[in-house]
Amino acid sequence: MKVCRVDEMRNMDKMAIETCGIPDLLLMENAGLAVYRVILQELGIEDTRFLVVCGGGNNGGDGLVTARKLHSMGGDVHIALLADPSQFRGAAEINYQIALKLGLRMKRIQKAGDLDPLLRAADVVVDAIFGTGLTRSVEGLYARVIDKINAAGSSVVSIDIPSGINGDSGQVMGCAVMADYTVTFGLPKAGNLLYPGYACGGELTVTHIGFPPALYNRDELLLEIHELRDLPPRNPQGHKTVFGDVLFIAGASSYYGAPQFAALSFLKAGGGYARLAAPESMTAAVASRASEVVFIPMQETPSRSIASANRDRLIGLSEKADMVILGPGMSLEEETQKLIRDLVPKIRRPLLLDGDGLTALSADPDLLKRRRYPTILTPHPGEMARLTGRSVQEINANRIDVLQQACKDLNSVIVLKGAHSLTGTPEGRIHFNLTGNSGMATAGSGDVLTGAIAAMAGLGFSPEQAVKQGVFIHGLAGDLAAQEIGEDGMTAWDILNSLPEAVRLCRENEDEIRSAYAVETI
Repeated sequence: MKVCRVDEMRNMDKMAIETCGIPDLLLMENAGLAVYRVILQELGIEDTRFLVVCGGGNNGGDGLVTARKLHSMGGDVHIALLADPSQFRGAAEINYQIALKLGLRMKRIQKAGDLDPLLRAADVVVDAIFGTGLTRSVEGLYARVIDKINAAGSSVVSIDIPSGINGDSGQVMGCAVMADYTVTFGLPKAGNLLYPGYACGGELTVTHIGFPPALYNRDELLLEIHELRDLPPRNPQGHKTVFGDVLFIAGASSYYGAPQFAALSFLKAGGGYARLAAPESMTAAVASRASEVVFIPMQETPSRSIASANRDRLIGLSEKADMVILGPGMSLEEETQKLIRDLVPKIRRPLLLDGDGLTALSADPDLLKRRRYPTILTPHPGEMARLTGRSVQEINANRIDVLQQACKDLNSVIVLKGAHSLTGTPEGRIHFNLTGNSGMATAGSGDVLTGAIAAMAGLGFSPEQAVKQGVFIHGLAGDLAAQEIGEDGMTAWDILNSLPEAVRLCRENEDEIRSAYAVETI
């Protein structure tokens, strides 16, 4: 499913009206009817008291249509108007006049306390205060009303997006409604899916409100939700290298976990042959936990990281691999960091850089421009900050824009890790991943992701598709682990050990898995 920005939604509205001849009044009617349908399905109408809280724009107009439909089906409806009704324009003004003529109970709210008796009497609150175009912090009456809605304890249904959430970034603009259900129109907005906006929206439903597929499936819409693809069948006669021969260059003193997790997760997710080039002194200890991995002991620096003397040998080893993983747990030792930078332009294979590899690269990102083979980067926001020279705060507030620019500048497929990780391509396409949970915010989880991506490449996906599939399966494994033991106390081992089941489910129950992580459409 495609995802859109706020301005893309405005353009879609304009095209529907001007090109397709769909009146804005009909679009608003369809929006309100969709909200009504979700309420009917999830909460019921009979013996239910509704409070529809309307702002002065088109979101308020959608609320008025919803109120009218609830009323027509026997619902007990009150409307609270937070703005002077004279602010309504176009279709919203028409629906306000209809509500007046129907005698719907409406009250103008001029101070927050005016809402108290209406909230006390309501079982369900419909949030029609702001739409997706909010760009400034919520203050004054609106902020106090939102606080009261959140404190009331009623079920809350938000129209298009919870009021107070920025439609592009998902950021809370001062304060925001905490909804149980959100019905969004046309397509999901980025702010519906990005945290913290996603956490405020409850159960999300999309309705196309009459837009033809030619509008909402346009190729120029660069954002979309990643959906599981069918895994290539395993070759019943295949030997280990058929399922991927991957070279892991990883590990240093005090960083024993990263190389284990990366190499073992590759095997656990279906990969065939994992070779680990690690400092000689740590090989025996890592082998005691990862005996299935083939070890290539490396010469060490005095601090027991991989020495630069290994450069030519590592380049030679990379020529025999299908993919190279560079960086997990390699340390910030100056000699090793320089070795990473020396290797990046010389490895003539798909290359995935993670962890300390990303830190090394941040000293000279232009090295990636000299590569003629696919490059994958998997930074968390802190690593992305070092790569781009932006602050973590700026990245979190503009994840999509920052990611698109970084993919272009670095000529790489980049996974910006976090809740609902984003995968970006140099062409500007961004894929939202909906698997995963907070229990995965644990040391080593990113190394497990690295191995899962490599495994998907080993199974036959292109590097770009392997990244998206690996991110999906990694998150699914985290969800399976959370179901088993809970999110508290999950470790990277729990995620790693859930990878085989995640892959099995993706093979045998793919329709069920797709449905579980799809956004409902009506």
